[in-house]
Amino acid sequence: MKARTGWLGITLAVLGAMASVGTLWMVFFWVPTERTMGVVQRIFYIHVPSAWVAFLAFGIVAVASGVYLWLGDERADMAAQAAAEGGLLFTVIVLTTGPLWGKIAWGTYWTWEPRLTLTLILGFIYVGYMMVRSAAASPEQGKRFAAVVGIVGALFIPLIHMSVYWFRGLHPDPVILNPEGPTADWEIQATLYAGLLAFTLLFLGLMTLRYGVERARHVLELREAA
Repeated sequence: MKARTGWLGITLAVLGAMASVGTLWMVFFWVPTERTMGVVQRIFYIHVPSAWVAFLAFGIVAVASGVYLWLGDERADMAAQAAAEGGLLFTVIVLTTGPLWGKIAWGTYWTWEPRLTLTLILGFIYVGYMMVRSAAASPEQGKRFAAVVGIVGALFIPLIHMSVYWFRGLHPDPVILNPEGPTADWEIQATLYAGLLAFTLLFLGLMTLRYGVERARHVLELREAA
């Protein structure tokens, strides 16, 4: 089982890395420059897939945390922890590429724009998720508290997605996931979808590998306690 998990993680991570290289080639050498924003718009192909993966990761955290609270299954807690760590990594990428894009497009790195601000809060929540796990009186208590934090934090995901519609801000409206259908050129859509696939595979590979490490550590602890 552990060997299969390791091979699955490595396979997904390698496929994700290869797809990421292909996506970067599309970004720099294939997709045309967007007419309105110019070259800076190319950050879009890193920023949006990173945001998608961050939301996917925290959705997994919420589901796995709910399973852990319901059934007490340690495997669910391990999956939640692995997803949270990967999700936090991609949230950092979002919070890095967003201000870089904003500096060129808006003239400033940060304006407390609603979507970026809510994403920052989400990142802090999952930093708290990590801290709660280690700061509780016992490991079991830390896992339960972290599970609650993970579920509550995931509630920010729909709020972040809808923030461009509900609040006044500088963030552009979605060009793919909007009620009227995609408004971007097909080359832009193809490059974006390639990035979504690449980053999703990469995240799932890293998550699977991290889950395998955590499960191996758990088995070792059980053997030492026996």
